[in-house]
Amino acid sequence: MGTGQEFIEKTRFEHLGPSDQYLGRTQPPLERRNDGAGIPLPPAGDARPAAVDLTDAIARRRSVRTYAATPLPASVLSYLLWCTQGVQSVVGDDWTIRTVPSAGARHALETYLLINRVDGVDPGLYHYAALSNRLFRLQAPEDVADRIRAACLNQPMITDAAAVFIWAADIYRMTWRYGERGYRYIFIDAGHACQNLYLAAEAVDCGVCAIGAFDDGAINALLGIDGREMFVIYCAAAGMRVLAED
Repeated sequence: MGTGQEFIEKTRFEHLGPSDQYLGRTQPPLERRNDGAGIPLPPAGDARPAAVDLTDAIARRRSVRTYAATPLPASVLSYLLWCTQGVQSVVGDDWTIRTVPSAGARHALETYLLINRVDGVDPGLYHYAALSNRLFRLQAPEDVADRIRAACLNQPMITDAAAVFIWAADIYRMTWRYGERGYRYIFIDAGHACQNLYLAAEAVDCGVCAIGAFDDGAINALLGIDGREMFVIYCAAAGMRVLAED
């Protein structure tokens, strides 16, 4: 039996024991905690997204690997973050309602960003706090963009993009409720987030390209996460589209 087949087999319901939620163990936090005040982002509505017919957006969706040199406005970044992980309401300390679906409203994704060209935000590596719509800068080497590009098998769009979305799983937030089957759900959740990014980009003249090819150990190390309790599962480059007349 191959690794993939074994994963599917061992996460079938008949092989699962009681979850930590069922056993009454403390629920993990709704979001990774950060130190300091962070950088507040403008409201997502400030981006003034165009009214785009959903059917048209789905039909036009393409992976875009070439971007304009124009910096991404901070309002557009805020809008794209809201569309991919935006918090619409918080229910006590139990769960959040967001702009994307998640198994059991666990929302176990944490969004990291490689910022290359965003107005008002210094280039570097950041963690996005969805509950407060703020960016928190991470300690990273000066050549972090080149290192992330190398970790993503040297794909040029990493350094060409205005920003790179990096989604990491805070896996206990999911497995607390679902046990080992939660590993299945977190990858589904990442697909929801990235598809929202593609569709949202159509309203603000952005291009997006999803990235699944990366060196797990290298990119986890750059984010300062351990690869077990938290690990990268998906990335996407984003930037302003090159206009026809450019």
